[in-house]
Amino acid sequence: MPARNVVTWNAMIGGYVRNGDMKSASVLFEKMSSRTAVTWIEMIDGFARSGDLVTARCIFDQVPPQLKDVVTWTVMVDGYTSKGQMVDARVLFEEMPERNFFAWSSMISGYCKIGHVKEARAIFDLVPIRNLVNWNSLICGYAQNRFCEEALKAFRKMQADGFEPDEVTVVSILSAIAQLGLLDVGKYVHQLVYDKGIKLNQFVMNALVDMYAKCDMYAKFWGALVGACRVHFDMDMVKRVMEDVNRQDRGVDSGNNPHYVLLSNIYVASDCWGKAERMRMLMVNQGLLKTPGRSSVMLVNAEE
Repeated sequence: MPARNVVTWNAMIGGYVRNGDMKSASVLFEKMSSRTAVTWIEMIDGFARSGDLVTARCIFDQVPPQLKDVVTWTVMVDGYTSKGQMVDARVLFEEMPERNFFAWSSMISGYCKIGHVKEARAIFDLVPIRNLVNWNSLICGYAQNRFCEEALKAFRKMQADGFEPDEVTVVSILSAIAQLGLLDVGKYVHQLVYDKGIKLNQFVMNALVDMYAKCDMYAKFWGALVGACRVHFDMDMVKRVMEDVNRQDRGVDSGNNPHYVLLSNIYVASDCWGKAERMRMLMVNQGLLKTPGRSSVMLVNAEE
């Protein structure tokens, strides 16, 4: 390049960091004549994510005071919490001149990760203005540590405070519900997903599967789930659902036959004629198309 500015330098460093090449990022960092807060944050975050917290802290300590903003502090705190080094994280957290919601959530999640749920709750109770991320950190931590009743209480309090759940909330609270075997509560959360328009991504779907399975409603749920995929023509999701069916519920035999028929119909409705025909062939070969009092006939080399 005939001329370089700090933006291009930062872009190159950021690229190396995202690819895990901290050696090349460091070479460019040392060559820079002028650095911004973004430059320092990229380097601190890169070394922290790679597990080299010593170097990350060394760089953090070199940040000029006028560039050491709340994001810089938060990145270093999160580096410690992500590796379970909560003593170092707490010391730095207490030194922060100001804190954002992410710093609070990072501390809550960090304590939960090492099983110190009481400390996590103590940090949560100190949050001056809570948001959904803070609530999610607490609920998720409770569920992961099998404090399921507490997770439900926190979920209800979150709703009472006017916060709407998102995908992260749903996955966490369904995990707690599954461990408790509370089918009615699980159905309520399932309905909430539709009522609030929460995205039915793979994590939410897997959480629903786990909840219904542990509440002995597994087979019935699969039919509804594949049906929902048909409505939305989400073919990638259909494929993942059926892979989970085959992997997790091989013991179910005739009860799953309609699921394969439905999948074939989904393919037809989505103009995936080749996949629909392959699915029909699979059902014929496995004898799934045969019903009492009827015969299945397969025409070979037949022309339309």
